[in-house]
Amino acid sequence: MKDTVTLYRPTVPKELALLRESGFLKWPPRLPEQPLFYPVTNEKNAIDITKSWIVRHDGVGYVTKFEVSKEFIDRCKVHQLGMPSQNEWSMAAEDVEALNQSIVGKIEIIREFRG
Repeated sequence: MKDTVTLYRPTVPKELALLRESGFLKWPPRLPEQPLFYPVTNEKNAIDITKSWIVRHDGVGYVTKFEVSKEFIDRCKVHQLGMPSQNEWSMAAEDVEALNQSIVGKIEIIREFRG
């Protein structure tokens, strides 16, 4: 049985810069207007969000991928947004540090899209 779960995150340029500063080891703390952190369950959903929202707003967007311990992610809720493939985990801003401690390996950039 696999001890980790793969998560994907549509990522804006500013967040990517903060990831680089961390050596791609941790997500930055949420801003006050960001009470939740939403990684998604599959690459296709991350690509769709990146292309339709982030690129439209920022001109460039990234899809990141990372592994998290199964023990941690099993405590988080999965929400279906629309189609069965459009699922995301929802975690409170104060849980991002616990998430960071549960990341196995580095956060990877797997796709880049430009407008």
